[in-house]
Amino acid sequence: QVQLVESGGGLVQAGGSLRLSCVASGRTFSSYAMGWFRQAPGKEDRKFVVGISWNGNTTRYLDSVKGRFTVSRDNAKNTVYLQMNSLKPEDTAVYYCAALGLKIHYSNEHVDYWGQGTQVTVSS
Repeated sequence: QVQLVESGGGLVQAGGSLRLSCVASGRTFSSYAMGWFRQAPGKEDRKFVVGISWNGNTTRYLDSVKGRFTVSRDNAKNTVYLQMNSLKPEDTAVYYCAALGLKIHYSNEHVDYWGQGTQVTVSS
């Protein structure tokens, strides 16, 4: 069992930055690929944003966030981070931390555990 708790969301102007954190409980965190998904207002699905392998050597990004978002992890602290720069209004969403299992998966159907979500609002 893994529990995930996100923090760091908030309201920011377009062009600004936020850093999300996700702290995991449980001793198996370092064995999981991790990801961040987001659910935009009025949308039903959570969409893949970024993923990172268990050792941090492999990362994957949604095309629209490449060059602006950076995912990282610190296994000693059971924490995964999402640094978001040059934020745009279309980045507004609830962001969810996800434990993906052994590999990075793009589908929310393959998520083993979800966090509770943190709201990110980007004003124009």
